[in-house]
Amino acid sequence: MKRILLFLLTNIAVVVVLSIVLKILGVDRILDAQGTGLNLYSLLIFAAVFGFGGSFISLAMSKWMAKRMMGAQVITQPQSSSEIWLIDTVKRQADMAGIGMPEVAIFDSPSPNAFATGMNKNSALVAVSTGLLRAMDKNQVEAVLGHEISHVANGDMVTLTLIQGVVNTFVIFISRVVGHFVDRVILKNEEGHGMGFFLTTMVAQIVFGILASIIVMWFSRQREYKADAGGANLAGRNNMIAALETLKRGIPEPLPDQMSAFGINGKPSGGLKTLFMTHPPLEDRIAALREYRES
Repeated sequence: MKRILLFLLTNIAVVVVLSIVLKILGVDRILDAQGTGLNLYSLLIFAAVFGFGGSFISLAMSKWMAKRMMGAQVITQPQSSSEIWLIDTVKRQADMAGIGMPEVAIFDSPSPNAFATGMNKNSALVAVSTGLLRAMDKNQVEAVLGHEISHVANGDMVTLTLIQGVVNTFVIFISRVVGHFVDRVILKNEEGHGMGFFLTTMVAQIVFGILASIIVMWFSRQREYKADAGGANLAGRNNMIAALETLKRGIPEPLPDQMSAFGINGKPSGGLKTLFMTHPPLEDRIAALREYRES
């Protein structure tokens, strides 16, 4: 319930902020001065502000959200040999990857999982679950950390946000064009926008949103393969394979939807659902690593 409430409040705040931005920009309507045709310039600005704005605000808040949604406790003063080892390992891998030292956190979950997030690769957050620390030996944990450090070093968070912003803009823009067409040409509404516009826009936005998400999820899956390769380079291919094998045997408790794209272990799926997975099947990732040669 806390996660749902936090998610809703955050999205309401985002909508309010973006609405104020549109008002400042003078883009408070998408019809032309006569109220009959679309002002495509205003519509494009409207779509871009909401499409990119929402994505980048979410990215800017991602570390704050992750800490509160997952209950991740940042290690500021290591209290045990395990925490000291975590800090030292992340520091060494960050130096090898050429990025700034991320914050390191632990979150309570029986499922072996980890994630990385942050708007800046030199000020990121890397978190591991208590379940992962219990289920894996140090070599495997090191490989998982290498996987997450590779996400940060590759700039995956920003790139995924840019792609999401582009598809969001497209979906918002084209759905309203379709809605306007139906309202004017099919329903013969001559002024303003009637119920046909709003209903058609809503349906079109859902349909185009589903199609667009396939593109975003495809990219997300490709970056997992690259992060696995990065983990293999930083901690050894065999250790990375062993870590993924352990994930296969772990308790299937994926991260919340808002964080799932940033975790190492995604939701299991199959068939057409594979198109909407943030992560490739673990079997495919392991097979790709067996053919990979460390650089």
